[in-house]
Amino acid sequence: MEFNEIIKTDIRASLTRSGLLLFLAGFFIFMGIITGEIFYTAEFNIRDNNISELATSIHPETTFQQLSARIFDYSMAVAGLMVLVATWYVHKIFRRYLMTMPMALLGIGIAGVGIFSSHLHPIYGILELIVFISGGIAAIVSFKIVNAPLRYVFTAFGIIALVLLSFQKYFIPTLGAGGAERWLFYPVVFWITGMGTYLLGIKDGHKNTLKA
Repeated sequence: MEFNEIIKTDIRASLTRSGLLLFLAGFFIFMGIITGEIFYTAEFNIRDNNISELATSIHPETTFQQLSARIFDYSMAVAGLMVLVATWYVHKIFRRYLMTMPMALLGIGIAGVGIFSSHLHPIYGILELIVFISGGIAAIVSFKIVNAPLRYVFTAFGIIALVLLSFQKYFIPTLGAGGAERWLFYPVVFWITGMGTYLLGIKDGHKNTLKA
């Protein structure tokens, strides 16, 4: 096999792995939140309850986490690790620190949210902030490697996330605390899934991945 073919084969493998990992990470996050809400035993509604409350659900008669908390924590931890591994492959292909640094921070933040439950660690709030900021930035800077029209959709996702983060208090009266947080976080989740799908879709377009 010629050297150029080896390079192309390596790129295809990295695209497939990074795309699949990001796609599954988005799935784990979204379904982890939904399933956690299903098994939450106390009163819960998406308008008034923040997503992070799923991580702090404690059984009223014991000190053990409810099933909803375990589902949420494990889902976030696994998804975050998937994003981190995918970031390594993405950097291997594109060599763009502007893109991969926010992605790496996003993976660390998501995994940390799952590992450090908020009722045990004060660092939880910092990790949440890392997820929101790095996720919005990662979606915006993916403009550099994604073709139109998807690049504009991803940029919009990032802008929505950062606007909701910066001006959340103005949206809470209309959307509620839980609704505002979901409008902030779900665009990041959809970007993760969409980015994974995009990478899987271009795995045969080697020349698009070799740009400086």
